Amino acid sequence: MPITVKSSREIELMTEAGRILEIVHKELEKALHPGMTTKAIDRLGEEIIRSYGCIPSFLDYNGYPASICVSVNDEVVHGIPSEHRIIREGDIVSLDAGVIYKGYHSDAARTHCVGEVSKEAQDLVRVTRECFFEGIKYAKEGNHLFDISGAIGRYAEERGYGVVRDLCGHGIGTALHEAPEIPNYEMKRKGVLLKAGMTLAIEPMINIGGWEVDWMDDDWTVVTRDHSLSAHYENTVLITENEPKLLSLTEGI
Repeated sequence: MPITVKSSREIELMTEAGRILEIVHKELEKALHPGMTTKAIDRLGEEIIRSYGCIPSFLDYNGYPASICVSVNDEVVHGIPSEHRIIREGDIVSLDAGVIYKGYHSDAARTHCVGEVSKEAQDLVRVTRECFFEGIKYAKEGNHLFDISGAIGRYAEERGYGVVRDLCGHGIGTALHEAPEIPNYEMKRKGVLLKAGMTLAIEPMINIGGWEVDWMDDDWTVVTRDHSLSAHYENTVLITENEPKLLSLTEGI
């Protein structure tokens, strides 16, 4: 599948999709508290998405049964919300969400600390976010795709963290997942040449322990094999002729 370069009109639509998704994440962060069910998070997220005239990207995507992926502690990604899963003080909770605005997707993830959490959990969440920003230093026209991958992986591994290898970032546009795949670790090849107008979902998934993961029996939830904590940070990124533009993050950069 070729990598699509977006037109100015497509970029306008994706910018709006990203703006709305940023609002969704801010509202979910404000609402998240101990005693809340993961299903309540999902319901709220879907309600906010639809209130802006958008469609949740994830709902029924390849059969996924919810609008917000809610992954707790050792769950890396794709946790399925449940009325029976209660968020507790000291948990870290990864929220991954996407919206479709007039046919165009945005995709972003955040990991939140709930109440008082351990220092190692705080450090993991912070470093995972830093990995993203280390990677996008290279998200510029004229660089190569795997410059981003290598920067993310080196930053995490130099600090003693495991970098998930079985999952990766991706292109995004009229489809949630487009070419190219974007690993979060050093590659032997350069990858494609980056061009202005490419839109990428860059998403480090970083573990306190090893990089290995397993899929649960629900065929969706991915957990760390050693049950160490995992964090996830993602934004939809537009490649430009200069600095990259973060479509799903305009504040708090």
